[in-house]
Amino acid sequence: MQTDYAERAVERTNAPSDRPTEVLDVRELGPPGPLTETLETLPDLADEAVLVQVNDRAPRHLYPKLGDRGYAYETVADGDATLTAIWRQADEEG
Repeated sequence: MQTDYAERAVERTNAPSDRPTEVLDVRELGPPGPLTETLETLPDLADEAVLVQVNDRAPRHLYPKLGDRGYAYETVADGDATLTAIWRQADEEG
């Protein structure tokens, strides 16, 4: 099931499809658990990986924190879950 979430999130967002994915299911956590758990997971994630947060709502308080840390993200509804793909943008300038 976790793999399905990752595949659907990558298929339905602009997240890079050629990167490894990890799933973080935070649906059972009360606020601010999902935000805290996600922010604590990101530093341990490989730079090329995509983290898919599975939540029961859009993590609106997380978005500005992701932007401040240099992450791109996109959220899509998926049945009874909300999937947010989070990834580091490749530096394509130069």
